[in-house]
Amino acid sequence: MKLKLIMRSVGVSLLSLFLLVIKSETWQEQIPQKHQLPKTPEVTSTPPPTPTPTPKTAEEKKDEFLGSPECLKKKLTRASCDLVFCPPWERCIEGQCSCKPPYLCPTDDLKPVCGRDYRTYRSYCQVMAVSCRTKRPTMSHFGDNCEENILGIRTLMDSETGVVSVSVPDKNQTGVEKHLICKKLWDMATANVACKEHGNPLGAAVAGYVSYSSLTTDHPDKQFPDTCVSIRCQGYEKSLAECVIYDDMEIGNRRVATATCYNASLALTGDCGFTCANSKCVLLNQTCDGVDDCGDRSDEMCCKGCRSGGLLCKTGVCLHKDSVHDGHVDCLDGEDESPKHTRSSKTGPSNTGSNKPGLNNTVWISPHDEIKSSRSQLESKLECGIPNATTVDDEYVEERGRGRRFKRVVGGVPARPTQIQWQVALDYNRDIDCGGAYIGGCWVITAAHCIRPNPLVFNIKFSLWMKLRAQDTTTIIPVEDIRIHPRYNAGTYENDIALVKLKKLPFEDTCFVENPAISAVCVPWSVQLFQPNHTCSISGWGRTEDGRDSPVLLWANVSLIDDCQRFYKDRFKPGMMCAGNLDGSVDSCQGDSGGPLVCEDELGRSYLWGIVSRRDKCGQPGFPGVYTQVAHYFEWIRSNTGWPTVTRFNS
Repeated sequence: MKLKLIMRSVGVSLLSLFLLVIKSETWQEQIPQKHQLPKTPEVTSTPPPTPTPTPKTAEEKKDEFLGSPECLKKKLTRASCDLVFCPPWERCIEGQCSCKPPYLCPTDDLKPVCGRDYRTYRSYCQVMAVSCRTKRPTMSHFGDNCEENILGIRTLMDSETGVVSVSVPDKNQTGVEKHLICKKLWDMATANVACKEHGNPLGAAVAGYVSYSSLTTDHPDKQFPDTCVSIRCQGYEKSLAECVIYDDMEIGNRRVATATCYNASLALTGDCGFTCANSKCVLLNQTCDGVDDCGDRSDEMCCKGCRSGGLLCKTGVCLHKDSVHDGHVDCLDGEDESPKHTRSSKTGPSNTGSNKPGLNNTVWISPHDEIKSSRSQLESKLECGIPNATTVDDEYVEERGRGRRFKRVVGGVPARPTQIQWQVALDYNRDIDCGGAYIGGCWVITAAHCIRPNPLVFNIKFSLWMKLRAQDTTTIIPVEDIRIHPRYNAGTYENDIALVKLKKLPFEDTCFVENPAISAVCVPWSVQLFQPNHTCSISGWGRTEDGRDSPVLLWANVSLIDDCQRFYKDRFKPGMMCAGNLDGSVDSCQGDSGGPLVCEDELGRSYLWGIVSRRDKCGQPGFPGVYTQVAHYFEWIRSNTGWPTVTRFNS
């Protein structure tokens, strides 16, 4: 018995060492190719048992790239839409991506897709929506010749060599042709998809490669294709048919892909570098590199830095380096598509979905491009956060009797007459004490403490600059309904948020005649969209530093402040946030209540991040402004206004 235990321990250690060194390409090039990979286990119809490894939490805490233990404990995945975008066939509900019904997918100007069920789907989004709901691979191939599925894309894995190949429609769309897979883009994300397609729910243990010459020499009894294709998968796909397949090329001296699928016998049960949310074990240096090694992306969700040149989003998510300027917005704030990141002139064309040179995508339709088109159609349903620049003028007004410009909201300057196009004023019996923000459709958001339950006593004034006098672009609209948050507490200012529904024009589906001086601000769905110290702006007609109400609309920049509870103790409640300057030089004051705190993302789109709420010692040091955090109430807003009004990317 003792001897058996020693042998088992040695076996685990050797396997651990093997998986560590096989990660290194340098090591692989120094050994005979035929010894690089173990044989791929036979795939059966019964999925292998899920291992239950023990995480080495101490190592995870010490790693210079992994984030905090508090973040890791949340077991975040690609479905955690507080940090990442849902794909077009899913929508964000209560912080999780959920499957859409296929009919909600866009279909205009998109390529049809054949399913494995012989049905024709009108778009890649539709077939993926079905796959999302059934949890099985549904896509066969792009096209509308679906009756016999003779063109279906299928993945093959050689059990002896571990070599992965794929059958794809030929260039004439009359049959299929078989290709090996080039090493060029081969990584764990793609290997995971290949193994999942063959019945391994946790994907791959190793994404390897072998030289083509040694493969044919060592296995003369087998016939291998002499061409290969490069494939890029993101990791959410259920088959290689759903990934981007690039044009085939002669293999020559190239290396081709192999995979070792993950199962209980290969699990590092005694030495797990990182435990994925799905219980899979990966090496510690496979985390935070932009590649979905886990298969659920949990290895990329809690990072403080990125290995291998990846891009770290402000939300702590690592993106693959090829995601920069690939036409998809991946960071919540759009940083990966921001002009501040340049695309190398040596990289491939942007419509290929890969930055690798020498790759073309002319033979087979790219799911990457189809997703981009679907997102573009979904986002076109709502225009928000971009003011109409043609109506912004440079007028300013001087304070009568003093010969100087107005100065403060405390700390602000006068806005231009049509500059802040989502700012509204709440007219209560011809008196304006509060502001609000227009979010599109017939909806305005303001503070609950600004509102009375009777809508008849309110009018909403759009494009108002001078508080007591309308300008040419000013529009006044009566209120139809008022919805105060059901848990609003007037004593503590908890849940200080309300929705104002505007009256529609007679026999129309709109509330006002189109006005170029009115634009909607976007509503955020994630409290992670903007981080502490981000510079945002406040606006309103509130009191200036000398205690008087401003006759014109003022605005000022403020910084988001973290851990506001240290200033307000138990008076600071969930759904509240702080912004301003700790020295009190910039703040919003009485008369600004209900007005917008607006933050701009990396692509120049503005979001309603806060609503001016409680005012404690306005403009005094150590008492930053308290705001209602709009993203905290996304679900409540959505349930009242409907999807198209409240969100741009998750509609």
